[in-house]
Amino acid sequence: MTTRRSLHTPHQISPTERDFVSEPDSATLDLDAFPAGFAWGTATSAYQIEGAVAEDGRAPSIWDTFAHTPGATDNGDHGDTACDHYHRWPEDIALMKELGTDAYRLSVAWPRVLPGGDGPVNTAGLDFYDRLVDGLLDAGVTPSVTLYHWDLPQALQDRTETARGGWTERATAERFAHYASVVAARLGDRVGQWATLNEPLCSAWIGHLEGRMAPGWTDLTAAVRASYHLLLGHGLATAAVRAAAPGARVGLVTNHSTVEPASTRPEDVAAAVRADGHTNRWWLDPVYGRGFPADLRELYGVELPERPGDAETIAAPLDWHGLNYYFPVTVADDPAGPVPYAREVRLPGVPRTGMDWQIDAGGLEAFLLRLTEEYGVSRLYVTENGSAFPDTVAPDGRIDDPERARYLEQHLAACARALRKGAPLAGYYAWSLLDNFEWAYGYDKRFGLVHVDYATQRRTVKASGRRYADIIRAHRTRTG
Repeated sequence: MTTRRSLHTPHQISPTERDFVSEPDSATLDLDAFPAGFAWGTATSAYQIEGAVAEDGRAPSIWDTFAHTPGATDNGDHGDTACDHYHRWPEDIALMKELGTDAYRLSVAWPRVLPGGDGPVNTAGLDFYDRLVDGLLDAGVTPSVTLYHWDLPQALQDRTETARGGWTERATAERFAHYASVVAARLGDRVGQWATLNEPLCSAWIGHLEGRMAPGWTDLTAAVRASYHLLLGHGLATAAVRAAAPGARVGLVTNHSTVEPASTRPEDVAAAVRADGHTNRWWLDPVYGRGFPADLRELYGVELPERPGDAETIAAPLDWHGLNYYFPVTVADDPAGPVPYAREVRLPGVPRTGMDWQIDAGGLEAFLLRLTEEYGVSRLYVTENGSAFPDTVAPDGRIDDPERARYLEQHLAACARALRKGAPLAGYYAWSLLDNFEWAYGYDKRFGLVHVDYATQRRTVKASGRRYADIIRAHRTRTG
């Protein structure tokens, strides 16, 4: 899940192809487009829901450090308790069953498994995920495990061997592969689907360039080095998972958007190309064997820490690709601004979420097709998609959230259109199962299909969750 809105999205789609407000409603949602066996799921991440940050041998991550830095997060919020999922996971699995979902995307906390980043394995930490996976399978829910959702062990951030520590170091990519092998060896007999990284763009650009995520830096050189080592770590971990768990299906989860120029001025068109490169091509081209884009290398002016064989490692063939989509971006040239010298332009009259993100389900359709046609992806999942809006708990405890339900319907309709046009979409994971710690936004922004009262940890399924359950049930009725 991305944090505060910044320039992060891409592929151009013309205004005439885009319909902001007249997406098909629930009555016209094309459920027949979704194949039998389509995975209907929800998604979360470890630091956002688990809590128990100092229990059973877990060590601090860079997000523990960042969230406890004064002024780094709204209201000084942190993930020390979050949704207390570490203790309440059986209740949360019961919620998945109540919604009728048959898939769940979770992440493993690296500092819970290898508190020092490498070295001794924390058996108690692995035991937690062992119980969780067994509980999911007993409930008929298929786990999809993400190995890295931003919670780098602080011990690796502090280990400065050749650069500034963390992902600026090649050694971190190598240690990530070791960690991946440890987890896959323990869970690989029951978990078939694995993602190496979640949204490396956020780790590198927002964390190292914009300073609004851990580790909170504003250093272009560090950001570019981190981006390189994240993708190298992905490639190394892909091989490590396959070695530890033969038959594992390994993928990568990246976040994308459509990017459009604010006008036909050549300067704005060029800005959109730069923004698309910064947000999309930099993260896709190397993974699909095209190398890091030459125009972006020139734009950044930072020498990549390349070694012979790295390009092939990064481009290891994938079994699937995960798309996280939330919003599109319209940009204008901004030569005095930061890289990529493009600023977002607000379009009048366009609906936006509580995150102030533009709503355009057409962008999801467009990017699913881009991955299919331009990059030749043979199996796709929407691994995150959702919306934050303020929730009101009625006196009887109900939570009606029509805007969130509408967003869900619009984006599922976009998935159906992409399927009809040939996108090999195999599943959809709604973000998120639970309201949770929303990174720098703390607890004010709620994405959950299930409401969490953080004072009592009471869970309540929202109307949007009921709507998702209805859609899932209707699809299963059609497909048998």
